[in-house]
Amino acid sequence: MLKRLLLTFCLLMIAVVAGAQGFKVSDIQIEGNARIETSTILVATPIKPGDHVTLEDVDAALRNIFALGRFEDISAELTEVQGAKIITFVVTEMPLVREVLFEGNDELTAEKLRPLVSIKIPEIFNHTKVKKSVFAIENAYAEDGYHAAVIKPDVDIDEKNEAILTFKITEGEQVLIDEIRFVGNTAIDEDELEDSIETQERWWLSWLTDRGVYQEEVMEIDVERIKAAYKNKGYMDVKVKQPEVTLIEENKYLDVLIEIDEGPQYRVGTVEFKGDLLRSADVLSSLVSLKTGDVFNRSELHRSIERLTDLYADEGYAHVNVAPLSSKNRKELSVDLKLDIEQGGKVYIERIQVRGNTQTRDKVIRREVPIVEGDQYSASKIKTGNRRVRNLGFFEEVNVTTAPGSAKDQAVLNIDVKEQPTGTFSIGVGYSSVDNLLAQGSLTQDNFLGYGLKLKLSGALSGASNTFSLGVTDPYFLDTDWTLGLEVYKVEREYTDYDENKTGGALRAGHPIFESTKGYLTYRYEEKEILNVDPSVTSSDILDEVGESTHSSITGEIVRNTTDYRLDPRTGGITQFSLQYAGIGGTENYTKAILSHRHFFPLFWGTVFTIHGKAGYVTSNDDESVPLGDKFYLGGIRTMRGFETREVGPRDGDEFIGGEKMGYFNFEYLFPISKSLGLKGLFFYDTGNAWLDDEDYFSTMRESVGAGIRWNSPLGPLRFEWGYNLSPREDEKQSVFEFSIGTAF
Repeated sequence: MLKRLLLTFCLLMIAVVAGAQGFKVSDIQIEGNARIETSTILVATPIKPGDHVTLEDVDAALRNIFALGRFEDISAELTEVQGAKIITFVVTEMPLVREVLFEGNDELTAEKLRPLVSIKIPEIFNHTKVKKSVFAIENAYAEDGYHAAVIKPDVDIDEKNEAILTFKITEGEQVLIDEIRFVGNTAIDEDELEDSIETQERWWLSWLTDRGVYQEEVMEIDVERIKAAYKNKGYMDVKVKQPEVTLIEENKYLDVLIEIDEGPQYRVGTVEFKGDLLRSADVLSSLVSLKTGDVFNRSELHRSIERLTDLYADEGYAHVNVAPLSSKNRKELSVDLKLDIEQGGKVYIERIQVRGNTQTRDKVIRREVPIVEGDQYSASKIKTGNRRVRNLGFFEEVNVTTAPGSAKDQAVLNIDVKEQPTGTFSIGVGYSSVDNLLAQGSLTQDNFLGYGLKLKLSGALSGASNTFSLGVTDPYFLDTDWTLGLEVYKVEREYTDYDENKTGGALRAGHPIFESTKGYLTYRYEEKEILNVDPSVTSSDILDEVGESTHSSITGEIVRNTTDYRLDPRTGGITQFSLQYAGIGGTENYTKAILSHRHFFPLFWGTVFTIHGKAGYVTSNDDESVPLGDKFYLGGIRTMRGFETREVGPRDGDEFIGGEKMGYFNFEYLFPISKSLGLKGLFFYDTGNAWLDDEDYFSTMRESVGAGIRWNSPLGPLRFEWGYNLSPREDEKQSVFEFSIGTAF
């Protein structure tokens, strides 16, 4: 603080004042203020006209005025006019900040930095707020790994005492964690401890994913995660010290050291129940995974309590309380459990309230919840409803909660949703490695008119194919459990050896069979034509197909879907079995069966491992061969990567003729690259083949490995995948790169 106390008084007067130890003030005046009211300044000083003051009183007044935070400089002048002593406080106001700018910020945008600035324009410049802003900006950079960032505020003041405040930023290099080390861990190895925490070491994609950034708040939670990992292995007395973070290699990287005192391991002692026992002790014990002698596991205890709670809640006891009364025996190194159950009274659903749905009709949401007004409370049914409403894909957020009703035995079920766009309209140009340049247009709506109807109108023109289709599906036809769908289409496609034109339609009906299992029946009619056969083709299988044919078939299909979230699964599986019979009129006569299953296994760091297997068989119902278009052709981004589309399977010379048998497996490891963008990477291994009817399944297998990127972009799903053929033939490429942008038609 710069403060000047100027007493413009003659030496004699100073001597008189000093000798008198003070003087009487007749008036107080303020000079230099333009934006700050005089009354505001006068209130800040304790001196009033008529007061007897000393130099200490004047000094205190100066400090009070400066404490207002509005002035850059303050001085006091003492004058005498006709014997009256007047104190004048002369102030120099802080400038008015009209604009806040940032310079040198490449990594963090101004939109992200501006909310961190405490001064909100227009506002009087304030040193304290500027320091607070600098600290906040430094923290924001540190959260992104820029621990050496330097922020310097600069003030440019014009003749009107108005200023532009510029934060000049030197970001420096991003400092990431090079190594996380643990000391004192013998029961859990370093790899397992690293898997249990969110903070991770840098890797080759850190420039994109920010993995390796050290955040103090996250590390504090990680310390608790480490403790939880030990307590899940019975180490109930574990202690984890605060991490030591050190800059290494000339401040290029961070070294994180975490010291652990494990303590002894505890096992489960006795397990007892008390209170309101809805079932026998044996039945209740079967829901508790911890048994006497087992290593104590806190997570297993919580899961056991959830199972007990759900048992009671499914019987209508919504307010059941299961209290784990545990006692730790340090001498025996055991934990005795006594689960005290207070069931409360039965509860019934008085009312179901749907809130937040601005487009979707109430009934579309209500029919996904297997509970209605008047029903007994059921925790499992409410959880199922929550999952099924989320799986509609209509909502950004879904929260199903209960609230007290009009009586103790009544509850209100609240379903709160936040709508998200369910329709897309696109027109433009895309590219597919299969169809090459692609001009496409589509109109899709998964929640047409808010009734949950699925509508799709699409068309695509490319160098290899022309496709037009219109489809509509009602998942609850006439408010029943029946699904009804209708589709019409026209396809013109050029293959290597011939062209194929198809015009047709299908009618599909479905109905639930069991929980998560649905059956479908589809009738399809199609007119086909094989034309423009390459003159070099010699295969009788192809030549016999030239001309027009008709297809009339019925297909039965069973689909079981147990995934947690159908739009982006992490657990569960999808099983499909279909049996198609062609020969209900028409010229084609065959039977085709296809079985497939895909399973999802959640792993560490948000990664997922998936296994997909698919097998099929098609056979003619008469003496004619199976039509070319209905045989099995593998290869390409949708079946076996690393091979050209439709070029895995039987050949007749140089022509691919398709197989009557098919089987392949896809093994994929998916990992998040950017969760906020929905960007994922993957590594894969594919193996499989298609075979003739007289060949054995899996007698010869083709194999490939590779990597890819997937992104649910605003333009539609994007797949970018590169496959490496592990055993290429002479006329095959060693590797195949494929990608597709936009919705597949």
